[in-house]
Amino acid sequence: MFHLFKNNQEKHSTQKSYDPSTQKPILRCSICTGEQVAGFKDPHTGKFTDIMLIRDEKDLQSFKEIYGVEELTKEY
Repeated sequence: MFHLFKNNQEKHSTQKSYDPSTQKPILRCSICTGEQVAGFKDPHTGKFTDIMLIRDEKDLQSFKEIYGVEELTKEY
């Protein structure tokens, strides 16, 4: 079978980091569709960098472990 995307677990197998002084972990949620995307937002510019689509609690826990995040703020 032809695969366009690699497995997220292989891609994010090691813990990655972000700069907490310039980025804030955010869970961006759509009111209409319920889609959730985890990423980081620069509070000064408002720019959001999406990292991972969150389909279930397992994906959310995986994102938290990869980036060492304790808590995410929801943004609609």
